[in-house]
Parts: sequence; structure tokens; C-alpha cells
Amino acid sequence: QVQLVESGGGLVQAGDSLRLSCAASGRTFSQYVMGWFRQAPGKGREFVAGISWNGGSTYYADSVKGRATISRDNAKNTVYLQMNSLKPEDTAIYYCAADLDRTRVVHTGVNEYDSWGQGTQVTVSS
Repeated sequence: QVQLVESGGGLVQAGDSLRLSCAASGRTFSQYVMGWFRQAPGKGREFVAGISWNGGSTYYADSVKGRATISRDNAKNTVYLQMNSLKPEDTAIYYCAADLDRTRVVHTGVNEYDSWGQGTQVTVSS
């Protein structure tokens, strides 16, 4: 297992930007596909963005495409999610997750990821 700790959430206004960070423990971080998910009140957890082990491939949910950028720094064992032009509907708890299968495929399903952080709250006011 790998331990994940998210940070960077907060209360912002519509149109603002936020950069979320996820710090991972362990020496094998660079081998894992990483993903960001979110869960709004009363809704299921949904995929936001994913990145391959070397950062060469990235995928985004349609709802954030063009507004979000996922990146990683394997030397720092950290994955980031830059969110711009935030909307009230982006309000949710944001989780990072690791796919420990050492796959080259960036999955979008919740069940494909094995380790999860505790989440960081993002609230966007209108």
C-alpha cells in the first residue's frame, strides 16, 4: 500500500483557481498511475483526471476538460491538480488515488484504484 495525503483545498469564489497536491509515501510512486476523484454531497465518487506513471498520458472528465491540469513530480512523490475557472458545481471533496497494478493504462473507474487519500474539501461560492 501507499499512503496518500491531499492538501490545497479551500473556499474560493467562482472563477478562481486552486492547486491541489497529493503527497505519496513509498519508493515506488513513479510506477503507479495516479488519479483525482471527487464526491459532492449526495452523489457518488466520480473521476476527474488521471495521469500515467511517467506523466506522458493524461485523461480528464468532460466536466473539467479545458479547466483542469493533472501533473506529477516523481522526484517529490507528488501529484497535482490545477483547477481554473472554478464553478459552484465543482464543490466536492477531492481525493487522490493510486492504481497499484503498475499498469500503463489510465483507468477512470473508482474500483480500479487501490489506495486513497483522506480527501480535501473544495467549496466554490457563486
